[in-house]
Amino acid sequence: MKHTRVVVTRYGGPEVVEVIEEEIPEPKPGEVRVRVLAAGVSLPDVMAREGIHPETPRVPYTPGWDLVGVVDRLGEGVTNAAVGELVAAMPIHGASAEYVCLPGAALVPVPAGLDPASAVSLILNYVTAYQMLHRSAKVRPGQRALVHGASGGVGTALLELGRLAGLETYGTCSARGATAVSALGGAPIDYRNEDFVEVIHRRTGEGVDVVFDGIGGAHIWRSRRALRRGGRVVAYGLTGSLQGGRLASGRSGGRHRFRALAIFGVYIAGGWLLPGRKRVVPYSIQTLMRVKPEWFRQDLIALFELLRQRKIEPMIALRLPLAQARRAHELLGEGGVVGKIVLTAAPEPSRQPARPPGLSG
Repeated sequence: MKHTRVVVTRYGGPEVVEVIEEEIPEPKPGEVRVRVLAAGVSLPDVMAREGIHPETPRVPYTPGWDLVGVVDRLGEGVTNAAVGELVAAMPIHGASAEYVCLPGAALVPVPAGLDPASAVSLILNYVTAYQMLHRSAKVRPGQRALVHGASGGVGTALLELGRLAGLETYGTCSARGATAVSALGGAPIDYRNEDFVEVIHRRTGEGVDVVFDGIGGAHIWRSRRALRRGGRVVAYGLTGSLQGGRLASGRSGGRHRFRALAIFGVYIAGGWLLPGRKRVVPYSIQTLMRVKPEWFRQDLIALFELLRQRKIEPMIALRLPLAQARRAHELLGEGGVVGKIVLTAAPEPSRQPARPPGLSG
């Protein structure tokens, strides 16, 4: 039997994203085959496609950081999963397929009754936000936070979880995303027409306690200027390397996984050396998952419980069928996507159809 799989054939723009049909993979000893119900598409996928994310695989490869699906077959020796169980995983690449084989230890059970698209929104975006808030910044109620890219997948997660943590939040966004930012309790700052440093100091006086910066490069330095004394920038991304979903430098087509990290390191070191006790703290979900896998599992389970209790409601910008993966990359490059784009598999006859897709914001 055949299945559909998304493939990045070479490094470049959305045109390198193709869909193929091939035989369904068989699980090896210790692996579990998962029938994917929902797979996320995010800016790290775009950066990997362009060849600049630290986790960029060699081409050809299948993109997709996160998935939710049903256990379909067990490989030899697997005892921690059952056929028919709803599970989640963050393989970093490989999720954009109808069937995926993964190590049994990489799976996290998903509570019954959760919408797969909402659940998959928690894996990369909300775990990133949760860990930055509580493990990197160690926020406390009453503190102030500035979120860059506040209407995006991680940004909306930071605002929603920040509100639960009792933070006063501000978020940079386009005019299109301002409504979503306000709805999540944040004060929107139009980055195209306002200087966020000036706005923050005018509204707060001394500055914010923490800035979450996924843009990277020189932008980290501007974020540092929005801090009060003793505050910190949590730097977690390099999306400033992109322009319109392509490499800002125009030098696409190669695998340059560590080109931007050197500059990233300079700003982190400078934050510790300069006066004012305004620190720059790096965060990487994949690094922390490898060093502290139990934290990833604990935090994702905690987020599933918040979703089950309806204390959080991830914003889904659009649900697209797997075959439209290229369109998902195009939309992320165009900008203005509010929340998470999710690729969905065709429902089985016994499943309820997904809610109609549509862009938010």
